[in-house]
Amino acid sequence: LKELCGFCKKALTLVKELDAFPKVPESYVESTASGGTVSLIAFSLMAILAFLEFFVYRDTWMKYEYEVDKDFGSKLRINVDITVAMRCQYIGADVLDLAETMVASDGLKYEPVNFELSPQQRLWHMTLQHIQERLKVEHSLQDLIFKTAIKGPPPPQDDSSTSLHACRIHGHLYVNKVAGNFHITVGKSIPHPRGHAHLAALVSHDSYNFSHRIDHLSFGEDLPGIISPLDGTEKVSADSNHIFQYFITIVPTKLNTYRVSAETHQYSVTEQDRAINHAAGSHGVSGIFMKYDINSLMVKVTEQHMPLWQFLVRLCGIIGGIFSTTGMIHGIVGFLVDVICCRLKMGVYRQLKVKLLHHDLITFYCFNFHHCSIFLLFFLGIS
Repeated sequence: LKELCGFCKKALTLVKELDAFPKVPESYVESTASGGTVSLIAFSLMAILAFLEFFVYRDTWMKYEYEVDKDFGSKLRINVDITVAMRCQYIGADVLDLAETMVASDGLKYEPVNFELSPQQRLWHMTLQHIQERLKVEHSLQDLIFKTAIKGPPPPQDDSSTSLHACRIHGHLYVNKVAGNFHITVGKSIPHPRGHAHLAALVSHDSYNFSHRIDHLSFGEDLPGIISPLDGTEKVSADSNHIFQYFITIVPTKLNTYRVSAETHQYSVTEQDRAINHAAGSHGVSGIFMKYDINSLMVKVTEQHMPLWQFLVRLCGIIGGIFSTTGMIHGIVGFLVDVICCRLKMGVYRQLKVKLLHHDLITFYCFNFHHCSIFLLFFLGIS
Protein backbone atom coordinates (compact mmCIF):
# COMPACT_ATOMS: atom_id res chain seq x y z
CA LEU A 1 0.00 0.00 0.00
CA LYS A 2 2.83 2.39 0.82
CA GLU A 3 4.46 1.64 -2.51
CA LEU A 4 1.17 2.39 -4.24
CA CYS A 5 0.81 5.71 -2.41
CA GLY A 6 4.37 6.63 -3.30
CA PHE A 7 3.76 5.81 -6.94
CA CYS A 8 0.60 7.97 -6.92
CA LYS A 9 2.49 10.91 -5.42
CA LYS A 10 5.20 10.62 -8.08
CA ALA A 11 2.54 10.51 -10.76
CA LEU A 12 0.83 13.61 -9.37
CA THR A 13 4.18 15.39 -9.19
CA LEU A 14 4.87 14.54 -12.81
CA VAL A 15 1.41 15.75 -13.82
CA LYS A 16 1.96 19.04 -11.96
CA GLU A 17 5.21 19.58 -13.84
CA LEU A 18 3.29 19.22 -17.09
CA ASP A 19 0.80 21.93 -16.11
CA ALA A 20 0.51 24.40 -19.02
CA PHE A 21 -1.70 26.74 -16.99
CA PRO A 22 0.29 27.71 -13.91
CA LYS A 23 -1.67 29.59 -11.26
CA VAL A 24 -0.54 33.08 -10.29
CA PRO A 25 -1.02 33.96 -6.63
CA GLU A 26 -3.66 36.60 -6.04
CA SER A 27 -1.16 38.80 -4.22
CA TYR A 28 0.70 39.20 -7.53
CA VAL A 29 -2.43 40.15 -9.48
CA GLU A 30 -3.40 43.79 -9.75
CA SER A 31 -6.90 44.82 -10.91
CA THR A 32 -7.21 48.04 -12.86
CA ALA A 33 -10.11 50.11 -14.14
CA SER A 34 -8.87 49.81 -17.72
CA GLY A 35 -8.68 46.03 -17.45
CA GLY A 36 -12.21 45.88 -16.06
CA THR A 37 -13.51 48.05 -18.91
CA VAL A 38 -11.85 45.86 -21.53
CA SER A 39 -13.23 42.76 -19.83
CA LEU A 40 -16.78 44.13 -19.95
CA ILE A 41 -16.40 44.94 -23.66
CA ALA A 42 -14.98 41.49 -24.37
CA PHE A 43 -17.74 39.66 -22.48
CA SER A 44 -20.40 41.75 -24.25
CA LEU A 45 -18.93 40.91 -27.68
CA MET A 46 -18.73 37.23 -26.75
CA ALA A 47 -22.37 37.17 -25.71
CA ILE A 48 -23.59 39.00 -28.83
CA LEU A 49 -21.59 36.90 -31.29
CA ALA A 50 -22.47 33.64 -29.51
CA PHE A 51 -26.16 34.61 -29.68
CA LEU A 52 -25.90 35.35 -33.41
CA GLU A 53 -23.98 32.13 -33.99
CA PHE A 54 -26.80 30.20 -32.38
CA PHE A 55 -29.21 31.55 -35.00
CA VAL A 56 -26.75 30.52 -37.73
CA TYR A 57 -26.69 27.05 -36.18
CA ARG A 58 -30.48 26.85 -36.27
CA ASP A 59 -30.68 27.96 -39.90
CA THR A 60 -30.74 25.43 -42.74
CA TRP A 61 -29.88 25.59 -46.42
CA MET A 62 -30.73 23.61 -49.53
CA LYS A 63 -28.12 21.48 -51.28
CA TYR A 64 -28.61 20.67 -54.97
CA GLU A 65 -27.11 17.57 -56.56
CA TYR A 66 -27.51 16.16 -60.06
CA GLU A 67 -27.52 12.61 -61.33
CA VAL A 68 -28.83 10.60 -64.27
CA ASP A 69 -32.46 9.56 -63.97
CA LYS A 70 -32.55 5.75 -64.24
CA ASP A 71 -36.29 5.34 -63.67
CA PHE A 72 -37.86 4.71 -67.08
CA GLY A 73 -40.59 2.22 -66.30
CA SER A 74 -42.75 4.20 -63.92
CA LYS A 75 -45.78 6.28 -64.86
CA LEU A 76 -45.84 10.05 -64.84
CA ARG A 77 -48.68 11.74 -63.00
CA ILE A 78 -50.14 14.98 -64.39
CA ASN A 79 -52.10 17.18 -61.97
CA VAL A 80 -54.48 19.58 -63.70
CA ASP A 81 -56.73 22.40 -62.56
CA ILE A 82 -57.62 24.64 -65.50
CA THR A 83 -60.67 26.82 -66.10
CA VAL A 84 -61.65 27.48 -69.73
CA ALA A 85 -64.18 30.13 -70.76
CA MET A 86 -66.35 27.62 -72.69
CA ARG A 87 -69.14 25.29 -71.69
CA CYS A 88 -68.08 21.79 -70.64
CA GLN A 89 -70.04 20.06 -73.41
CA TYR A 90 -68.06 21.94 -76.07
CA ILE A 91 -64.50 20.99 -75.05
CA GLY A 92 -62.47 17.87 -74.33
CA ALA A 93 -59.04 17.17 -72.78
CA ASP A 94 -56.73 14.24 -73.37
CA VAL A 95 -53.07 13.25 -73.74
CA LEU A 96 -51.27 11.86 -76.76
CA ASP A 97 -47.70 10.70 -76.12
CA LEU A 98 -44.78 10.37 -78.51
CA ALA A 99 -45.69 6.78 -79.33
CA GLU A 100 -49.11 7.96 -80.57
CA THR A 101 -50.69 6.34 -77.54
CA MET A 102 -53.85 8.04 -76.36
CA VAL A 103 -54.19 8.14 -72.59
CA ALA A 104 -57.64 7.84 -71.08
CA SER A 105 -58.73 10.98 -69.28
CA ASP A 106 -61.01 9.23 -66.82
CA GLY A 107 -59.28 10.95 -63.90
CA LEU A 108 -60.34 14.40 -65.08
CA LYS A 109 -63.57 16.04 -63.95
CA TYR A 110 -65.54 18.67 -65.84
CA GLU A 111 -67.27 21.17 -63.57
CA PRO A 112 -69.37 24.12 -64.81
CA VAL A 113 -68.24 27.35 -63.15
CA ASN A 114 -68.07 31.10 -63.68
CA PHE A 115 -64.93 32.38 -65.37
CA GLU A 116 -65.01 35.63 -63.40
CA LEU A 117 -63.41 35.40 -59.97
CA SER A 118 -64.82 36.54 -56.65
CA PRO A 119 -62.84 39.19 -54.72
CA GLN A 120 -61.35 36.50 -52.47
CA GLN A 121 -60.29 34.37 -55.44
CA ARG A 122 -58.89 37.40 -57.28
CA LEU A 123 -56.78 38.26 -54.21
CA TRP A 124 -55.47 34.70 -54.11
CA HIS A 125 -54.53 34.82 -57.80
CA MET A 126 -52.84 38.21 -57.48
CA THR A 127 -50.79 36.91 -54.56
CA LEU A 128 -49.78 33.83 -56.53
CA GLN A 129 -48.80 35.93 -59.55
CA HIS A 130 -46.72 38.21 -57.33
CA ILE A 131 -44.88 35.19 -55.92
CA GLN A 132 -44.23 33.96 -59.47
CA GLU A 133 -42.76 37.32 -60.43
CA ARG A 134 -40.47 37.34 -57.40
CA LEU A 135 -39.36 33.76 -58.09
CA LYS A 136 -38.12 34.83 -61.52
CA VAL A 137 -35.93 37.50 -59.92
CA GLU A 138 -34.95 35.97 -56.58
CA HIS A 139 -34.26 32.28 -57.06
CA SER A 140 -33.34 31.83 -53.38
CA LEU A 141 -37.02 32.40 -52.57
CA GLN A 142 -37.65 28.86 -53.80
CA ASP A 143 -35.44 27.52 -50.98
CA LEU A 144 -37.65 29.29 -48.45
CA ILE A 145 -40.75 27.79 -50.06
CA PHE A 146 -39.12 24.34 -49.97
CA LYS A 147 -38.32 24.64 -46.27
CA THR A 148 -41.63 26.11 -45.14
CA ALA A 149 -43.73 23.87 -47.44
CA ILE A 150 -45.97 26.80 -48.36
CA LYS A 151 -48.92 25.69 -50.40
CA GLY A 152 -52.64 26.23 -50.14
CA PRO A 153 -55.55 25.44 -52.42
CA PRO A 154 -57.41 28.32 -54.04
CA PRO A 155 -60.63 29.47 -52.40
CA PRO A 156 -63.71 27.52 -53.53
CA GLN A 157 -65.67 28.99 -56.39
CA ASP A 158 -69.16 30.34 -55.88
CA ASP A 159 -71.41 28.43 -58.29
CA SER A 160 -74.70 29.83 -57.03
CA SER A 161 -75.30 31.57 -60.34
CA THR A 162 -77.65 29.82 -62.75
CA SER A 163 -75.71 30.77 -65.91
CA LEU A 164 -72.33 29.03 -65.79
CA HIS A 165 -70.49 29.70 -69.04
CA ALA A 166 -67.05 28.30 -68.12
CA CYS A 167 -65.71 24.83 -67.43
CA ARG A 168 -63.23 23.82 -64.76
CA ILE A 169 -61.17 20.74 -65.72
CA HIS A 170 -59.42 19.30 -62.67
CA GLY A 171 -58.02 16.00 -61.49
CA HIS A 172 -55.05 13.87 -62.44
CA LEU A 173 -54.06 11.23 -64.96
CA TYR A 174 -51.14 8.84 -65.44
CA VAL A 175 -49.11 8.80 -68.66
CA ASN A 176 -46.05 7.00 -69.97
CA LYS A 177 -42.75 8.56 -69.01
CA VAL A 178 -42.08 9.83 -72.52
CA ALA A 179 -42.68 13.10 -74.32
CA GLY A 180 -46.32 13.89 -74.99
CA ASN A 181 -48.96 16.48 -75.64
CA PHE A 182 -51.72 17.38 -73.21
CA HIS A 183 -54.31 19.49 -74.94
CA ILE A 184 -57.76 20.99 -74.51
CA THR A 185 -59.62 21.70 -77.71
CA VAL A 186 -63.11 21.83 -79.21
CA GLY A 187 -65.21 18.66 -79.02
CA LYS A 188 -64.95 15.44 -77.09
CA SER A 189 -62.12 13.13 -78.10
CA ILE A 190 -62.77 9.75 -79.67
CA PRO A 191 -60.07 7.10 -80.26
CA HIS A 192 -59.49 5.37 -83.55
CA PRO A 193 -56.74 3.10 -84.93
CA ARG A 194 -54.66 5.94 -86.37
CA GLY A 195 -54.70 8.12 -83.28
CA HIS A 196 -57.62 10.15 -82.03
CA ALA A 197 -59.99 12.87 -83.14
CA HIS A 198 -62.28 15.49 -81.62
CA LEU A 199 -65.92 15.94 -82.55
CA ALA A 200 -65.70 19.63 -83.34
CA ALA A 201 -68.15 19.76 -86.24
CA LEU A 202 -71.16 20.12 -83.98
CA VAL A 203 -69.76 23.20 -82.22
CA SER A 204 -70.28 26.64 -83.72
CA HIS A 205 -67.20 28.82 -84.28
CA ASP A 206 -68.97 31.69 -82.55
CA SER A 207 -68.82 29.80 -79.25
CA TYR A 208 -65.03 29.37 -79.41
CA ASN A 209 -63.30 31.10 -76.53
CA PHE A 210 -60.10 29.59 -75.18
CA SER A 211 -59.43 32.24 -72.60
CA HIS A 212 -58.24 30.23 -69.65
CA ARG A 213 -56.82 30.35 -66.18
CA ILE A 214 -54.37 27.76 -64.82
CA ASP A 215 -54.88 27.39 -61.10
CA HIS A 216 -52.48 24.48 -60.92
CA LEU A 217 -50.44 22.32 -63.30
CA SER A 218 -47.76 19.98 -61.99
CA PHE A 219 -46.13 16.66 -62.72
CA GLY A 220 -45.49 13.88 -60.26
CA GLU A 221 -46.66 13.79 -56.69
CA ASP A 222 -48.41 16.99 -55.69
CA LEU A 223 -46.34 18.27 -52.76
CA PRO A 224 -46.47 21.38 -50.57
CA GLY A 225 -43.48 23.65 -51.06
CA ILE A 226 -43.47 23.53 -54.86
CA ILE A 227 -45.08 26.36 -56.82
CA SER A 228 -45.12 25.42 -60.48
CA PRO A 229 -44.28 28.06 -63.11
CA LEU A 230 -47.76 27.99 -64.68
CA ASP A 231 -49.70 28.26 -61.43
CA GLY A 232 -51.73 31.46 -61.47
CA THR A 233 -51.40 31.98 -65.25
CA GLU A 234 -54.36 33.73 -66.88
CA LYS A 235 -54.77 34.28 -70.61
CA VAL A 236 -57.64 36.21 -72.18
CA SER A 237 -58.20 36.01 -75.93
CA ALA A 238 -60.04 38.63 -77.97
CA ASP A 239 -60.34 36.28 -80.97
CA SER A 240 -62.52 33.22 -81.10
CA ASN A 241 -59.97 31.21 -83.10
CA HIS A 242 -56.84 31.29 -80.96
CA ILE A 243 -54.14 28.78 -80.14
CA PHE A 244 -52.13 28.76 -76.91
CA GLN A 245 -48.98 26.65 -76.81
CA TYR A 246 -46.83 25.78 -73.77
CA PHE A 247 -43.50 23.98 -74.27
CA ILE A 248 -42.59 22.27 -71.01
CA THR A 249 -39.33 20.60 -69.96
CA ILE A 250 -39.86 18.30 -66.96
CA VAL A 251 -37.02 17.67 -64.48
CA PRO A 252 -37.36 14.70 -62.07
CA THR A 253 -36.75 15.88 -58.52
CA LYS A 254 -36.07 14.16 -55.21
CA LEU A 255 -37.08 16.49 -52.40
CA ASN A 256 -35.81 15.73 -48.91
CA THR A 257 -36.51 18.40 -46.28
CA TYR A 258 -37.39 18.27 -42.60
CA ARG A 259 -41.05 18.61 -43.57
CA VAL A 260 -41.33 16.71 -46.85
CA SER A 261 -39.53 13.69 -48.29
CA ALA A 262 -40.78 12.48 -51.68
CA GLU A 263 -40.08 12.17 -55.39
CA THR A 264 -41.76 14.65 -57.69
CA HIS A 265 -41.07 16.72 -60.80
CA GLN A 266 -40.32 20.36 -61.52
CA TYR A 267 -40.49 21.99 -64.91
CA SER A 268 -39.59 25.03 -66.94
CA VAL A 269 -41.84 26.44 -69.63
CA THR A 270 -41.86 28.72 -72.64
CA GLU A 271 -45.11 29.86 -74.22
CA GLN A 272 -46.53 31.44 -77.31
CA ASP A 273 -49.99 32.21 -78.65
CA ARG A 274 -51.37 33.46 -81.92
CA ALA A 275 -54.68 34.01 -83.68
CA ILE A 276 -55.67 31.49 -86.34
CA ASN A 277 -56.44 33.07 -89.68
CA HIS A 278 -56.27 30.69 -92.59
CA ALA A 279 -56.61 33.51 -95.11
CA ALA A 280 -53.48 35.18 -93.69
CA GLY A 281 -51.53 31.90 -93.59
CA SER A 282 -51.82 31.34 -89.83
CA HIS A 283 -53.01 27.75 -89.70
CA GLY A 284 -53.68 25.47 -86.76
CA VAL A 285 -56.32 24.16 -84.40
CA SER A 286 -57.88 26.36 -81.76
CA GLY A 287 -57.17 25.20 -78.24
CA ILE A 288 -54.66 24.92 -75.41
CA PHE A 289 -51.66 22.67 -76.15
CA MET A 290 -49.07 21.69 -73.54
CA LYS A 291 -46.20 19.83 -75.15
CA TYR A 292 -43.91 18.30 -72.56
CA ASP A 293 -40.58 16.49 -72.64
CA ILE A 294 -38.69 14.80 -69.80
CA ASN A 295 -35.09 15.66 -68.93
CA SER A 296 -32.62 12.81 -68.45
CA LEU A 297 -31.06 14.43 -65.36
CA MET A 298 -32.52 14.23 -61.86
CA VAL A 299 -32.17 16.95 -59.25
CA LYS A 300 -31.76 16.00 -55.59
CA VAL A 301 -32.74 18.79 -53.21
CA THR A 302 -31.67 18.15 -49.61
CA GLU A 303 -32.13 20.42 -46.61
CA GLN A 304 -28.93 20.51 -44.57
CA HIS A 305 -28.11 21.69 -41.09
CA MET A 306 -24.86 22.73 -39.39
CA PRO A 307 -23.48 19.84 -37.27
CA LEU A 308 -23.25 20.30 -33.52
CA TRP A 309 -19.48 19.80 -33.46
CA GLN A 310 -18.99 22.56 -36.03
CA PHE A 311 -21.16 24.90 -33.96
CA LEU A 312 -19.06 24.16 -30.85
CA VAL A 313 -15.80 24.71 -32.75
CA ARG A 314 -17.03 28.05 -34.10
CA LEU A 315 -18.22 29.04 -30.62
CA CYS A 316 -14.83 28.22 -29.10
CA GLY A 317 -13.15 30.19 -31.87
CA ILE A 318 -15.32 33.22 -31.12
CA ILE A 319 -14.66 33.14 -27.37
CA GLY A 320 -10.94 32.39 -27.65
CA GLY A 321 -10.40 34.89 -30.45
CA ILE A 322 -12.10 37.75 -28.63
CA PHE A 323 -10.34 36.92 -25.36
CA SER A 324 -6.90 36.84 -27.00
CA THR A 325 -7.49 39.89 -29.20
CA THR A 326 -8.79 42.10 -26.42
CA GLY A 327 -5.88 41.01 -24.18
CA MET A 328 -3.37 41.96 -26.87
CA ILE A 329 -5.06 45.29 -27.53
CA HIS A 330 -5.18 46.07 -23.82
CA GLY A 331 -1.49 45.23 -23.45
CA ILE A 332 -0.45 47.35 -26.45
CA VAL A 333 -2.52 50.33 -25.35
CA GLY A 334 -1.18 50.04 -21.81
CA PHE A 335 2.40 49.90 -23.08
CA LEU A 336 1.88 52.98 -25.25
CA VAL A 337 0.28 54.88 -22.36
CA ASP A 338 3.18 53.96 -20.05
CA VAL A 339 5.74 55.08 -22.65
CA ILE A 340 3.99 58.41 -23.20
CA CYS A 341 3.56 59.03 -19.47
CA CYS A 342 7.20 58.13 -18.76
CA ARG A 343 8.40 60.56 -21.40
CA LEU A 344 6.26 63.30 -19.92
CA LYS A 345 7.59 62.56 -16.44
CA MET A 346 11.16 62.58 -17.73
CA GLY A 347 10.54 65.93 -19.41
CA VAL A 348 9.22 67.45 -16.15
CA TYR A 349 12.17 66.00 -14.26
CA ARG A 350 14.65 67.53 -16.69
CA GLN A 351 13.02 70.97 -16.43
CA LEU A 352 13.09 70.75 -12.64
CA LYS A 353 16.74 69.68 -12.70
CA VAL A 354 17.71 72.63 -14.92
CA LYS A 355 15.95 75.06 -12.60
CA LEU A 356 17.71 73.61 -9.55
CA LEU A 357 21.10 73.81 -11.30
CA HIS A 358 20.49 77.45 -12.26
CA HIS A 359 19.56 78.31 -8.69
CA ASP A 360 22.72 76.62 -7.34
CA LEU A 361 24.93 78.53 -9.78
CA ILE A 362 23.41 81.82 -8.77
CA THR A 363 23.89 80.98 -5.08
CA PHE A 364 27.47 79.92 -5.75
CA TYR A 365 28.29 83.13 -7.59
CA CYS A 366 26.66 85.25 -4.91
CA PHE A 367 28.52 83.38 -2.17
CA ASN A 368 31.85 83.82 -3.94
CA PHE A 369 31.15 87.49 -4.62
CA HIS A 370 30.38 88.06 -0.95
CA HIS A 371 33.65 86.45 0.16
CA CYS A 372 35.62 88.39 -2.43
CA SER A 373 34.15 91.66 -1.19
CA ILE A 374 35.11 90.92 2.43
CA PHE A 375 38.63 89.96 1.43
CA LEU A 376 39.05 93.16 -0.61
CA LEU A 377 37.91 95.39 2.26
CA PHE A 378 40.21 93.56 4.69
CA PHE A 379 43.17 94.04 2.39
CA LEU A 380 42.48 97.77 1.91
CA GLY A 381 42.21 98.24 5.70
CA ILE A 382 45.61 96.69 6.32
CA SER A 383 47.13 98.89 3.72
